[in-house]
Amino acid sequence: MTTAPLAAPDASVAAAVPATAPSRFAALRRSSLFYPLIGLIVVSVLMAFAGDAFLSADNFTNIVRQISVIAIIAMGMTFVILSGGIDLSVGAVMALTGTIAAGLMAGGLSPGLAFLAALLVGIAFGAVNGALVAYAGMPSIIVTLATMGIARGFALIYSGGYPIDGLPQWISVFGSGSLSGFPVSGIITVALYLVAWTVLAHTAFGRHVYAIGGNELATRLSGIRVGRDKLAIYTISGAASALAGIVMTSRLMSGQPNAGTGFELDAIAAVVLGGTAIIGGRGSVVGTLIGALLLGVLNNGLNMIGVDPYVQGVIKGVIILLAIYIGRERRG
Repeated sequence: MTTAPLAAPDASVAAAVPATAPSRFAALRRSSLFYPLIGLIVVSVLMAFAGDAFLSADNFTNIVRQISVIAIIAMGMTFVILSGGIDLSVGAVMALTGTIAAGLMAGGLSPGLAFLAALLVGIAFGAVNGALVAYAGMPSIIVTLATMGIARGFALIYSGGYPIDGLPQWISVFGSGSLSGFPVSGIITVALYLVAWTVLAHTAFGRHVYAIGGNELATRLSGIRVGRDKLAIYTISGAASALAGIVMTSRLMSGQPNAGTGFELDAIAAVVLGGTAIIGGRGSVVGTLIGALLLGVLNNGLNMIGVDPYVQGVIKGVIILLAIYIGRERRG
């Protein structure tokens, strides 16, 4: 049996490689960030030539605001996929927590307490997912498919199927505000990614996440408490979904029970496009952020040049399949 190494992946492509240019380039190509970066650069250049307004500061701000919610969800999804799992409940949990936050604020509760309540609901859903996967031995795709329906149902029951508005005007700063010209939602996203990168790259828990995805049986036999770590992994995903729900509610200035439909697929796409192996054990949150940017640039550029939305879906699907194929070839 081959035991997966308990170490953070893809540290620095410049470390421990010979000084020759060919070997440096070969090491660079082995990095999980190489193809996502190339993809982002190529798509950005193509869109810059296709639309004159693409490179404007206003459009950049627009892209950051558009991707912030998906990027936050994808951050939590990265932990799950790195461990070899999947979380289909993220979009529904985002809608539920955003709706709860809006309902509580509309009812007179302070925004701070409303956001805390929403965060606790997201954590609870993540913990339930983790407990069922880790301790009941249920497949993550089945568990999270079920909780997706439960969360969406609760959101519709709580709101009566209608948007909830009447929120304090100042909370729009989290979703639509700017600080020194940079979107506040982008600042929140970057801060969360810095925390996630630190956890994955510099803590024992982070090494366990990679080890579980690389070889769960060997990790378990090495004495690591896999169940406890899986519980934490899915809890992180639930918390990230709740944070995304708060940002979305702040941006829309209402709680939308139907929000987030299909966001689980966009989050998975961002993770895969960022170079994380869909079977787990390899990747990084830095790559996921690049993947989210790639999705945002692609969506924005295709809209600017007037590509039919149905055709956009085909294009994005082909790109995702290509990313999975490239990742498979490099892993093999």
